[in-house]
Amino acid sequence: MPRTLSLKIGISGVRGVVGESLTPQLVTSFAAAFGTHCGMGPVLVGTDSRPSHEMVKHAVIAGLLSVGCTPVDVGILPVPSLQMHVRTTGAFGAVCISASHNPIQWNAVKFIGPDGILLRPNRADEVTDLYHQGVFPRVTSHEISEVREDDTAIQRHREAVIAAVDADSIRARGFRVAVDCCNGGASVATPAFLRALGCEVVELNTDPTAPFPHNPEPLPENIGDLCRAVRESGADLGFAQDADADRLAIVNERGEPLGEDCTVTLAIRDALHRKTGPVVVNISTSRMVDDVAAEVGATVHRTRVGEINVVERLLEIGATIGGEGNGGVIVPEINACRDSFVAMALVLEALAREGGTMSELRARVPTYAIVRERVGCAARYVATSLRKIERLYAERPQDRTDGVKVLWDDRWLLVRPSNTEPILRVEAEAPAEEEAQALVREALEALCPTR
Repeated sequence: MPRTLSLKIGISGVRGVVGESLTPQLVTSFAAAFGTHCGMGPVLVGTDSRPSHEMVKHAVIAGLLSVGCTPVDVGILPVPSLQMHVRTTGAFGAVCISASHNPIQWNAVKFIGPDGILLRPNRADEVTDLYHQGVFPRVTSHEISEVREDDTAIQRHREAVIAAVDADSIRARGFRVAVDCCNGGASVATPAFLRALGCEVVELNTDPTAPFPHNPEPLPENIGDLCRAVRESGADLGFAQDADADRLAIVNERGEPLGEDCTVTLAIRDALHRKTGPVVVNISTSRMVDDVAAEVGATVHRTRVGEINVVERLLEIGATIGGEGNGGVIVPEINACRDSFVAMALVLEALAREGGTMSELRARVPTYAIVRERVGCAARYVATSLRKIERLYAERPQDRTDGVKVLWDDRWLLVRPSNTEPILRVEAEAPAEEEAQALVREALEALCPTR
């Protein structure tokens, strides 16, 4: 892959292929830029379990030390635990070392503000400008701090989430839950969390020292082992997380994956039955959300794709809950970020409250078919590609909040550039799968006539 295609700098941080574009020099310079932005104080440093995490962590620590910050190593942990810990400890910020759902050869450095939220676009731009200027206020040798360690983030996060739901009703059900942590950042945290909720846990891929057993994106095609484990163990349901544990996928008691959009929908449905209020999701999230919001008269607001875009809108309007269709659930009162532990707790709470099986809970929400594809596209070709879609559907209503979304009464098509990879995402939702596939196929043919 050409170097220019394997490095992404944007609102999700700095992401690249290790040894190709994500180098120690680049990481150290970005960490120094972030440390300059934060000021001379404690900055948390947490990682997922990728083989490159030690190299990247030491590069980050070197950059922070060089500008007078005090790095606090919180170890391998879920990113929502890290984000909550920033707020509760009063740190000046945090660096998350994780490429989330990207393949194992990738890694990323993501920057978190003192409020525990990913840097807002204007602040992210400031850090990027500092990096490009390359002039940092380096400290002298006697001013360099010592690296501290803190291993309390996971426990504090677990206790906060459990305190926010009806834990007693969940414990009373005694669920058997299979989990696939992909040997990622939640490998230790998730089994402990579920056991604290009285669940019997069937563990898959919970060794953070082992390599990823499959692509960490928790899509149906990547979680076949979890589906089999649910069936063979007689589990009530299964949960799959990505490498940094901000996203969650669900498998029902028959070992069938429900799709990540169901995670967000079911969590929103449970939260709205406890506290009715506005909902915020991104533009690519399923229309199932609109259906469950309509049950209680709640309004739905849509934003650009990207956690920070959803979080900003959630906080602006005081929304009850929100998230993204990739399985990222956000409840600001608990943790103002995508949090798979909040998602697990809300789904288990809904099952405990309503009774029945995971399949029966899913059946209470309307069903649509979503098809998602991707096509390689360098940044310089994005505008031209989007214009092709605009012209192809010139007679249809279009939403340009993020890319181009074409609207019908009962379906939609969205083509947008990824925030994390050099690709275009092509997504469609319709009443039937063949209808959604037809929309995606038509868009791909317009984008790539020789495909």
